[in-house]
Amino acid sequence: MASQPLTNVQEELLKLYSQNLSPEEMKELKSVLAKFFASKAVKKANEIWDEKKYSNNTMDTWLNEG
Repeated sequence: MASQPLTNVQEELLKLYSQNLSPEEMKELKSVLAKFFASKAVKKANEIWDEKKYSNNTMDTWLNEG
């Protein structure tokens, strides 16, 4: 089985492994990563919202269907 080259993310994460972060720094790093991925998720959700022309009324209807 041939090994595949590392992705750019994998390469950067391997560089991080050589660091010995304090607990506070680890907490900060986790926060930065969480904010990064949350921002990407919100951006994608907003794109879908706009594409499908959702509104607050759409959300209210969905909430009251159950």
